[in-house]
Amino acid sequence: MNPNEDTEFNEALRKHGILPPREPVAPSPSPPPPPTLDDLLEDLTPAELQELGEDVQDDIVERQIAQRRAQRLLEERLEAQRRRFGTVIPIGRDDYTREVTEASKQDEPGDVEARGTGVVCFLYKDGIPRSDRAHAHVRTLATRHPRAKFVSIVGDKCIPNLPDSRVPMFIVYRKGQIVNQIIAWGSGGEQRLEELETLLIACGAIIPPEKKPPTGSSDDLEEESGEEDSRVGSKSTWTNYSSKNVRNASKKDDSDSDFDL
Repeated sequence: MNPNEDTEFNEALRKHGILPPREPVAPSPSPPPPPTLDDLLEDLTPAELQELGEDVQDDIVERQIAQRRAQRLLEERLEAQRRRFGTVIPIGRDDYTREVTEASKQDEPGDVEARGTGVVCFLYKDGIPRSDRAHAHVRTLATRHPRAKFVSIVGDKCIPNLPDSRVPMFIVYRKGQIVNQIIAWGSGGEQRLEELETLLIACGAIIPPEKKPPTGSSDDLEEESGEEDSRVGSKSTWTNYSSKNVRNASKKDDSDSDFDL
């Protein structure tokens, strides 16, 4: 006889206390709710939405799909207009005001906040290892973040007599103003691309792509936070100077009144 079997005899024995009561069975979890139409359409491309709209027989659903497709096409056109750059643009001293200061005043298409354009001016010198590494990182970031404008100029062509010890230098502009400066980046040791990327995001030069909120556990969130902290690097990677400091790097040329540095 199996005392765990669900039989009338065993039930009678339990009723008289001969067998212990059966352990309660945990209720089955409720099935997740079925996905909504918006959920099903969330990740479809305009082409897939068009194909799906041609197959459905319900007029209301067809209109919803058509509206979603029109919205997606509008979002893609706007994103394409925002991806205006994508390469590092070499400039000279005479180009600085137009390509940096004035360019940073231009708002992105569809930007209701009127935040201007993030412009990163990269001052370098060939043959300095940390400058050469930074130059490679800048080229990668320009491709990865085409909404930000990256320009490059030889350091002492931008600021006469700029010491090699201050190269590479990043000067970040937005809305016609210097918002941050990073001097001698990498002088404390070799630093990774992700550290420079995180630094430029924190400076406001790069607007990172929007991410969906994480759905993992609290442990996953802590781990992700730890990875983000490691990308930022140590505080020694930050060097904040006012525009006055850069002016003092060398005597300003009074004949070039449009040059902001």
